[in-house]
Amino acid sequence: MANPILRQKLERREFFVAPGLQDMIAATVANEVGFDIVYGSGYWLTASALGLPDAGLASYTQFLDRMGTLVQTSRGAVIADADTGFGGLLNVAHTVRGYERAGVTAIQIEDQEFPKKCGHTPNKRCVPAADMVEKIQVAAEARQDKENFLIIARTDARAGEGLDAALRRLEAYDAAGADILFLEAPYSEAEMRTACSHFGKPMMANMADGGKTPILPAAKLQEIGFAFAIYPAMTSLVAAAAMQQALQRLKTEGLSQAPGQPMFDFMHFCGLIGFQEVWDFEKRWGRGPDA
Repeated sequence: MANPILRQKLERREFFVAPGLQDMIAATVANEVGFDIVYGSGYWLTASALGLPDAGLASYTQFLDRMGTLVQTSRGAVIADADTGFGGLLNVAHTVRGYERAGVTAIQIEDQEFPKKCGHTPNKRCVPAADMVEKIQVAAEARQDKENFLIIARTDARAGEGLDAALRRLEAYDAAGADILFLEAPYSEAEMRTACSHFGKPMMANMADGGKTPILPAAKLQEIGFAFAIYPAMTSLVAAAAMQQALQRLKTEGLSQAPGQPMFDFMHFCGLIGFQEVWDFEKRWGRGPDA
């Protein structure tokens, strides 16, 4: 069941930031920090679960499994990447229904050709705008909760067709019934301002660390006119850097702990992941010496 919080924030014009979560450890930590909306990144969930690049290699079933698990783990509403909808129009309808049943709050569909690629990597190609318009129309019709389950239409046309063509595409996707518009990989703050000033519908900013778009403070993004921003790569890149540093120290010095190396408290994490409930259950029902 879709969480109404996203729609409510958009209606109130309440700007927010949503971290990208690559696995359930990240989701658990985000719960403790207190995010009420999070982002299920196709790139990073695929990398975490399968060790594969974001190049259209993961299936709908694999995406649905990871997004559904994220919904169950996260206390926040989940905005979920669905690549191109995993096929033609029938596949789009099937994807929308599956994501909605899984409890996703917003589904993101893009206009790339299949197999798609990460929006900040080269050699992307887009389908004709009319094909994507039909996908948006099918998605809008397929959803059951037409109030709270929202559709995000993403265009990747900036790289191959230019900004004006990308904006024309978003105009068509807006008219087709998209709730949120997503211009992927604008090259400058000026392009971001142009896009936001062009539409009355909510615009999503993608703060992809290491990508083509300038990384701006949340306050600046709000001033530009974005409704919210996602940070799909941040937790993954930070975690990978920390792991590399710790593993290098283990290899060279034989130490798992060292001054200046952050490490989450093990027992605290056990509590976050749900061990206290296990221990309480065992005290009540167990037959061992600790019961």
